Amino acid sequence: MMKKWWLTFVMMFLLLFTACGEKGQVMDGDGMFQTFMYTQISQDEAKEMMAKDDGHVIVDVRREDEYAEGHIPGAILIPNESIDVEPPVELPDFGQIILVYCRSGRRSKEAAQKLADMGYSQVYEFGGIIDWTGDIEKGDSEPNTDDKTMQDQEALPVTEEAENGGDEMGAAKLLYQGHASMRITTSEGKVIYVDPFAGEGYDVPADLILMTHGHFDHTQTDTIAAKNADCETITWVEALSGGQHQSFDLGYVKVEAVEAGYNKNHDAKECVGYILTFSNGVTLYLSGDTSTTPQMKELADRKLDYAFFCCDGVYNMDVSEAIECAKTVGAKHNIPYHMIPADKTNCFDQSVAESFEVPGRIIVKPGEELVLEASKD
Repeated sequence: MMKKWWLTFVMMFLLLFTACGEKGQVMDGDGMFQTFMYTQISQDEAKEMMAKDDGHVIVDVRREDEYAEGHIPGAILIPNESIDVEPPVELPDFGQIILVYCRSGRRSKEAAQKLADMGYSQVYEFGGIIDWTGDIEKGDSEPNTDDKTMQDQEALPVTEEAENGGDEMGAAKLLYQGHASMRITTSEGKVIYVDPFAGEGYDVPADLILMTHGHFDHTQTDTIAAKNADCETITWVEALSGGQHQSFDLGYVKVEAVEAGYNKNHDAKECVGYILTFSNGVTLYLSGDTSTTPQMKELADRKLDYAFFCCDGVYNMDVSEAIECAKTVGAKHNIPYHMIPADKTNCFDQSVAESFEVPGRIIVKPGEELVLEASKD
């Protein structure tokens, strides 16, 4: 009887160990699953590791076209967007040394953490190829035929990885800080803060501060570390001066106040949205806190490039109404924001963002950048 019990125990243990191996998890001596973290290293350290014959693998997590333009010799391509919940087939060994890089360091950090979460125990992230001083080779990678991966790539925001290209084309860069807060840096280097409240990135001196209405989760200007001498502030008061929606041409950006409100929590006489037009002609619509407004039908004629729509469903319209508003406005790119009632520690909801199903949807998470590029069509 004892022998049969022991055999059953051993078989169950082996099955458990096998299942855990498939998921990239490792059980320690106390019967607890280990959680791994990636290690950030310098590029000099990465070069030293690459010189060793220890079975390491170099992983480039950029797009296929970026890889083809130039990559570190010997690197294999596993786009960040393709790293989901299943371990990549290219990385069968969870104990292998994995050296991860991208263009500037953002995607590589994200990919490295996802690999560590899967159970890879030796993941090292060393930044971007833009800082690489070693050899670079060109060549195409094997084509990716995964339909889901290609679909996800098309839906991704243009992030800081396109930063230099954006500058060359005179593009502004938008850092989404969370909730309704964002920092925009124009091609002229001017810094615009909108509805300061959530997130990080308030350390750059401000040239312009925009606020859509007077609620506390849109007016925390004390979070902005410094203001340049000629910094201007435009609130809903100036934007609705004389009872009319005003425009302000500052040279590097034109700011137009538009309708917002139209619900029990937000009076249209005390709330605005904004349309920003940058020096390269790119337009950005920020809905502010609102429900459907009569003016949205008129905005369709503007053929806007980017549009942010609030959708918390508590103090403003919900996702279904935001979807209809996005279809009415008809911007080329549509981004959900202000998905949760005011909470600095919880200012993004992935499920809400994914339910915002409209043409040209972009999901931008707090801390990510979006390059506001001119439409190519």
